[in-house]
Amino acid sequence: MEPTLFNAAPPQSLEGWPDWSILIVDDEQGMLNFLVKTLAPRCRFVMSAGSAEEGAEWLRGHHADLVILDISLPGQNGVAWLKDLREQGYTGEVILITAFADLDTAIEALRAGASDFILKPFRVPQILNAVKQCHERARLRRENYVLRRAVAGTRRHRAALVGDSPALAALRASVERVAAVDSTVLLQGESGTGKELVARELHALSARSEGPFVPVNCAAISPELIESELFGHARGAFTGATRAREGLFHYAQGGTLFLDEVAELPQPIQAALLRAIEDLSIRPVGSEQLVPLNLRVMAASNRRLADEVAAGRFRQDLYFRLQVVELSLPPLREHKADIPALVQHFMEQLAPALGVAPLQISAQEMGFLAQYHWPGNVRELRNLIERSLILGALNVSALYPAQTQRHAAAPVAGTMDLATMEKLHILSVLDSVQGDKTRAAELLGVSRRTLERRVAEWGHDTQGFGR
Repeated sequence: MEPTLFNAAPPQSLEGWPDWSILIVDDEQGMLNFLVKTLAPRCRFVMSAGSAEEGAEWLRGHHADLVILDISLPGQNGVAWLKDLREQGYTGEVILITAFADLDTAIEALRAGASDFILKPFRVPQILNAVKQCHERARLRRENYVLRRAVAGTRRHRAALVGDSPALAALRASVERVAAVDSTVLLQGESGTGKELVARELHALSARSEGPFVPVNCAAISPELIESELFGHARGAFTGATRAREGLFHYAQGGTLFLDEVAELPQPIQAALLRAIEDLSIRPVGSEQLVPLNLRVMAASNRRLADEVAAGRFRQDLYFRLQVVELSLPPLREHKADIPALVQHFMEQLAPALGVAPLQISAQEMGFLAQYHWPGNVRELRNLIERSLILGALNVSALYPAQTQRHAAAPVAGTMDLATMEKLHILSVLDSVQGDKTRAAELLGVSRRTLERRVAEWGHDTQGFGR
């Protein structure tokens, strides 16, 4: 069998699949010509065969991403050959076509492993849409495989808790102990202390490690959408709900749902969350169906939930339900002995990703890092290392205004108090981004609200810094 048409560089188009090879098996020459003419300009190449036996012979030595297969063929019919293909391990997409079909035939085709089923005669848009759907399904399958491998690699090389200080040793011991149980966990700590990393470590060490880890930033979802995002919704539940949708609780089945910034949840959603945790079931918005849950819930907040309860902003019963196990993450200023290990860890993590060589950090530079107050905690340190790798030198003093450079020559002596160093550092970062408060907060590893509050404490007009 010879190739019907070969395209080394097919034209790029909105309907093109230039990386795909397609095998067409049909005993009608007119249909073969139609499909080849339609698909060849859009694919890497198209091959044709007049029978299942001829197609099987070609597949023994070649690869096809998609097989378009007629059911009525001389010799072995299309459905029988499809069953053989699947039993032999063929994992590509298959579109069955036929001029004579009933419901039983369609069901048999789908059970045999067909990706789609098209009734002859069909128009060009029909076959193109079917191929498009197959291509998309194959892409998603590949991405899922890659992501699973990435997650497996993360499990094998966990490094969420870097450092050997007493604070980190105590936290590490608590994580190992808590991971073995299935209770809800509340993680509390300042912004940038690594609450999500600890949650991922708890998940990876738990019996649910083979299940999904689904993080949710409660502060990033609008109050109008959060209920639907968490619990899903039925078709017609609200304006624009043209079809049913599963929520994040559904996607976390068998694994862990991590609710970051849980203090930002509106009061009505807090009540629904409490009911879901207590009953281990959810009711999608607009639905009467109860969906049972099999997952673990973890939550995190950079504000003390006890204070939020006292202020009337957070439900006390939900707080107690989340607080079955509570872990407090220490700020970086309380375990500065871990800074050298963290710097080394970030170097090893970021340098290959950035394609640069790791930096050599002197004792004097390390002393300067140890003197700093780190309001953005470990996240701010990571951002500093990333910027330094891009610039090619760890010159922390360059972050400060020129008048402070004379102090950098002897950082360990500590001629500046920590509050002054923090102020100069934050103001210099703001200056380096032309007053963009959102970008500055990102670089510092703190929230924009925290940044504005800190600047206001110094008597500066936050509006003067721009965005």
